[in-house]
Amino acid sequence: KKDIPAVNFIIHEIHCRRNIEICPYCSDSIPKSEMKNHIESEHVQVTCKCRMKMENSLLKDHEASSCPLRPVLCQFCDIQLAFNKLQEHELYCGARTEPCGRCGRNVLLRELKEHPRVCG
Repeated sequence: KKDIPAVNFIIHEIHCRRNIEICPYCSDSIPKSEMKNHIESEHVQVTCKCRMKMENSLLKDHEASSCPLRPVLCQFCDIQLAFNKLQEHELYCGARTEPCGRCGRNVLLRELKEHPRVCG
């Protein structure tokens, strides 16, 4: 899969056929001696804590960006909770109030960022 000088092509091709395999899952060129390890570490099926099954190589990205159980912080109280619980928690948490330091009115936490523009 790479450009090889024509002078070296035959020797290179013999070397590759003897020592390199194409992974049947990802089509990467892998040394034959490492193929078993490659398949076990990259392509073995694992189950995330959310019970979704995927290849091991995809688990880290899944846990970081799309797992419904990934930890996230509430924008109002900085409590860490599971992503799938965030919306319900923030609806409740954002409905709490704090007094405005300038006008003294009780302001919903979810409106606190916008309040200085209308603070009277």
